[in-house]
Amino acid sequence: MRKDEEKTGLGNLGEIDRLIHEPARLAVMSLLYMIESADFIFLMNQTGLTWGNLSAHITKLEEGGYIAVEKTFKGKRPNTMLHLTEQGRYAFRGYARKMRQIFRDLPE
Repeated sequence: MRKDEEKTGLGNLGEIDRLIHEPARLAVMSLLYMIESADFIFLMNQTGLTWGNLSAHITKLEEGGYIAVEKTFKGKRPNTMLHLTEQGRYAFRGYARKMRQIFRDLPE
């Protein structure tokens, strides 16, 4: 690590979970961290993402083991419910802790 990285805490940037750090996925993870579960439409409305964009980000988070997706029907309509897995909750707490450390280490 270079001396200037040591002083600013920027050396820690490489340790950030890139799967969570992408803004759209960070929004999804943040929402699911605060609430037990949410359906796809709620997440789409809260994040402002399009159906396709949100779907792609959910797929990445699901493949990473961070969220679980449950597809059911409400009457005759499909309903997709999402929630953080234990791994996702742990990863989000670690991400938040790392970001706080980076901001705390920045010079004034």
